Amino acid sequence: MRIAVLLKEVPDTYGERELDLETGLAVRTGDNVADEIGERAVEAALAIAEAQGGEVEVLSVAPESAAGSIRKGLAMGATAAHVVTDDGLVGADVTLTAQALAELVRRGDYDLVVAGNLSSDGSGGVVPTMVAELLDYPNLTNLTSIEVNGSTVTASRASDGVVVELSADLPAVVSVTEAFPDARFPNFKGLMAAKKKPLDTVSLADLGIDAEDFTPARAIIVDASQRPPREAGTIIHDDGTAAAQLADFLAANKFI
Repeated sequence: MRIAVLLKEVPDTYGERELDLETGLAVRTGDNVADEIGERAVEAALAIAEAQGGEVEVLSVAPESAAGSIRKGLAMGATAAHVVTDDGLVGADVTLTAQALAELVRRGDYDLVVAGNLSSDGSGGVVPTMVAELLDYPNLTNLTSIEVNGSTVTASRASDGVVVELSADLPAVVSVTEAFPDARFPNFKGLMAAKKKPLDTVSLADLGIDAEDFTPARAIIVDASQRPPREAGTIIHDDGTAAAQLADFLAANKFI
């Protein structure tokens, strides 16, 4: 069984985040790491491969500088990685990203594609579904559990007050939530082995993709500006009339 995992490098959630007002893009010159939800997806894929037999490969759209984050998946146990690196991807929207990933999946002829449901930087939550649409694969989303039996994937999705049971024939695309276990911590042997595992870099041209082709609608940034500073709020001093002051404030702002 061949399983692909979509893994993304993101700015460290513990660091400061800001936009470049010239380009409108996130500044990524600080600490960057493999996205935690992507690591959980790698863990889920490895668990399936260990139970069913097979191999896991990492797919990503990332600059050359992201090699360290991508190799995190290799250190965990994936056998190879394939990364689309191209200047035409700078500032790419989700449609171009999904197109590149879908072409990687086609090249690899995978039985199952596993992704996180929501990246911690863009929070778009649509790339797995877009990849499934481009491939014409079934798409099971926001999952809390996954199991593969033969040529069928079954899964659970937690919703308001209910648990939804889902199933689909392989090949399929699935996305996991934070309900899945934390990623395993790579040991020394895994870290050393990751240095020797193949990390294949391809360009958009290799995949037959033109970043300047806007036939499929694409989103581009036309303007970016600094958010204005917050204005000082209203301070209510409790001098015996605090309740009345609060009620007047809420009424004036049409909250009551």
